[in-house]
Amino acid sequence: MKLKIYQVDAFAREAFSGNPAAVCPLEQWPHDSLMQQIAMENNLAETAFYVKKDEHYELRWFTPTTEVDLCGHATLATAHVLFFEEGHEGDVIKFYSPRSGELQVKKTNDELSLNFPADPVTAIAVSKQLKSCFDIEPIGAFKGKTDIMLVYNSEEDIKNLEPHIETIRKIEARGIIVTAMGTDVDFVSRFFAPQSGVDEDPVTGSAHTTLTPYWSNILGKTELSAMQLSSRKGYLHCEDKGERVIISGNTRLYLKGEIVV
Repeated sequence: MKLKIYQVDAFAREAFSGNPAAVCPLEQWPHDSLMQQIAMENNLAETAFYVKKDEHYELRWFTPTTEVDLCGHATLATAHVLFFEEGHEGDVIKFYSPRSGELQVKKTNDELSLNFPADPVTAIAVSKQLKSCFDIEPIGAFKGKTDIMLVYNSEEDIKNLEPHIETIRKIEARGIIVTAMGTDVDFVSRFFAPQSGVDEDPVTGSAHTTLTPYWSNILGKTELSAMQLSSRKGYLHCEDKGERVIISGNTRLYLKGEIVV
C-alpha cells in the first residue's frame, strides 16, 4: 500500500523553525496499529492522519508512542496540506476529532488560525515531585485537562531551565508546560512530554489552549503574542474567546512524497 506523506513546519516564520509534523491523507481509516507504526517510523513529535467525510475531515494525531487527544501544530500542518497542496476550496476547514470534537482552521492570506476549546487550569500544590522536575523551582503549579503547567519568575528562567527527563516521565500527565511573562512577547513557554514520547516539543499549539486563558487573566487582555523557547523557536498569536481559543501562526512545507507500507 502506498500513501501520500507531507512534512510541514508549523508556527514557523522560516524553514527549519517551528514544529515539524507529518501529514498523511487517507481514503479510509486503516488499523490503529498501522498508524502508530507510521508515526514511530516518522519519529516526529506528531503524525496527523485525516479522512474526508462529507463537509468535514476526521482527524487523528499520533506521537511515536501513543495517540493523543489534541495536537495544535499537527492540525495547523494538516490545514496547510489541505489549503495549499490538496485543493481544499474556501478559507475555512472543519475538522472533527473523535477525542476533541469539532475543530476549525481559518486561512487569512498565509496565516492559519486554529479554533480550539479552551483548557482553563486549576491551581495545585507545588509538590516535591514537581519541584524536582527542573533545576529551578516554579512559583506556581496548575493542572489542565491533560497537562501540568508550572509558572516561573522570568523569561530567563524558561530559557535556562534544565529538565530532569526521567523525573518528568513519572508525572501523571501528557506533559509539563513551563511558562513566564515575556520580554518582547506577552508570554513564553516550553513543553516537555517524555511520557508521550517527546522529551521537548519544539512548538505546542495545544498547550496554548491552557496558556492563553491563564495569561489573558493575568495580563488583563484577550489578544496575546507568544513564543515557545525551544531550540527551533515558534511564534504564535493567541486570542481568548472564553470557551474557545484562537491560535494563529505561519507554516512552511518541507517535504512531500510517498510511503510504502
